[in-house]
Amino acid sequence: MESPASSGTATNKRLVSDYIQTIWNEGAVDRLDEFIDPEFVSYDPADPEPIRGYDGLRQAIEQYHTAFPDLVNTIRDQIAEGDLVATRWTSTGTHQGPSFGLAPTGNRRDVTGIQLNRVRDGLIVEEWHSWDTLGLLRQLGATRIPGAE
Repeated sequence: MESPASSGTATNKRLVSDYIQTIWNEGAVDRLDEFIDPEFVSYDPADPEPIRGYDGLRQAIEQYHTAFPDLVNTIRDQIAEGDLVATRWTSTGTHQGPSFGLAPTGNRRDVTGIQLNRVRDGLIVEEWHSWDTLGLLRQLGATRIPGAE
């Protein structure tokens, strides 16, 4: 029998998993209100400013799907405690649209990352990302590391 605390963390993990699948992989931005709080804020070191609310997140997802129409995020691990869910993921896709100031290259991307989501009242209210941005830029040919060729 699950304790109320473990039942809550299982529910939170399912919410984040469904959010990644439905919103990020399927691009179903018309369903944002099922997963995120109207006060949602996302922090990502690749973005100069936090992403805020439905409009900000919708725009970010649409940009990623324009750049990588075959985008697939795969959850590798999840850990939850209290109102926090940590998710380790991999992300793949083909660079077919402008992204990070680069014209489409046709290159495949394969990056890893971790995100931490805070859940409040059954919706994701905050998100923090840490992912291999440099690895992505290298895969797209935007940068090279000396001696790593």
